[in-house]
Amino acid sequence: MKSTGITRKIDDLGRIVLPKELREAQGLATGTRVEIFTEGDAVILRKYQAVGSCDFCGEVGAGTVQFQGKYVCAACRRALARL
Repeated sequence: MKSTGITRKIDDLGRIVLPKELREAQGLATGTRVEIFTEGDAVILRKYQAVGSCDFCGEVGAGTVQFQGKYVCAACRRALARL
């Protein structure tokens, strides 16, 4: 696990603010769902992605297929074909 050297205080409601640079580097836009779990004494945040959802847009649907380890929905496949 990489240390950023940044510290934050937990407020009265149990919230912390993730630094803008960290959010941007990890692609955590407003409204992004995160999964929270623990490992030993560490609290880990990870972008939540439903199993089988598109790795590009997050869409969950019957048209999603796996290609080279990535899930891709029908709309993203069409967009990629136009590139």
